[in-house]
Amino acid sequence: MSLHQASGRWKFGLLLALVTAGCWATLPVALKLTLEQLDPITLTWFRFLLAAGVMLAWLAARGGLGGFARLDRKRWVLLGVAGLCLIGNYVFYLLGVQHTSPANAQLLIQLAPLLMALGGIVVFRERFNAWQWGGLAVILLGLGLFFREQLAASPAGAGGDAYVYGSMLVIVAAVVWAAYALVQKQLLMRLSSPAILLFIYLLASAVLLPFARPSALLALDGLHWGLLLFCALNTLVAYGAFAEALAHWEASRVSAILATTPLLCLGAVAAVHAVWPSAIAPEAVGVVGYVGAGLVVLGSALTSLMGQRRNAG
Repeated sequence: MSLHQASGRWKFGLLLALVTAGCWATLPVALKLTLEQLDPITLTWFRFLLAAGVMLAWLAARGGLGGFARLDRKRWVLLGVAGLCLIGNYVFYLLGVQHTSPANAQLLIQLAPLLMALGGIVVFRERFNAWQWGGLAVILLGLGLFFREQLAASPAGAGGDAYVYGSMLVIVAAVVWAAYALVQKQLLMRLSSPAILLFIYLLASAVLLPFARPSALLALDGLHWGLLLFCALNTLVAYGAFAEALAHWEASRVSAILATTPLLCLGAVAAVHAVWPSAIAPEAVGVVGYVGAGLVVLGSALTSLMGQRRNAG
């Protein structure tokens, strides 16, 4: 079976990978600020609604809507499961960001691709080599160090409880995202990734509408409207840049760049606080926390790079 080969335009691939990492690093900060004037469900509903409109127009223009007619009942059920999982990912992650810090949320959500990889081992009988298992251990160690320091720095009582609660919600978001990714992998045998996402966006828009408050959008000021639009377009830009980066650069290299996202998020929080101190609190990260974040980056890169090397052998 022939395998996909990168175009060789590595500089363009690098730029696209950096765009993806930048989007994912700044999203928690933008979400945290948008939540000042908008509830989590309405924010999530609007993001799905805008994504559905853009994706529908794009697929219709390219004639990419015909695949749905060939689906049997089993795959329609799988589509529904994938949709509910991704809805859960968006909602749980946003609720987690509301109760914890952006950098902590971005670090913990790194569990999502790792859980997907472990699910691939169980469901699709994929394999991890010794280097990848080592990378997983390094990531878990890094998450433990970072979380332990952040928890120790949290105020005693309600503040610390809120931090733990928010962290648990982000972990749940990671779990349901991994489930979504595994279901999508199976669905790719019959549908393209954009078609799957279109169905999920439309389903999410319909499911969340009864719980959303569209009228709350009218009360937003100009700044928060801008932040809301940034949040809504962020995922579309990030996933589009990610898919295109894979067309021009090796997957292992792209993954290594994306592994730096938690550190970029720390930088984004620091930059916003420096420019606008009242908007968001600075991350209280000490030596142990930075070591933990660095280990997460190292473990993520090790897992992806060594996995690609093994597969290429």
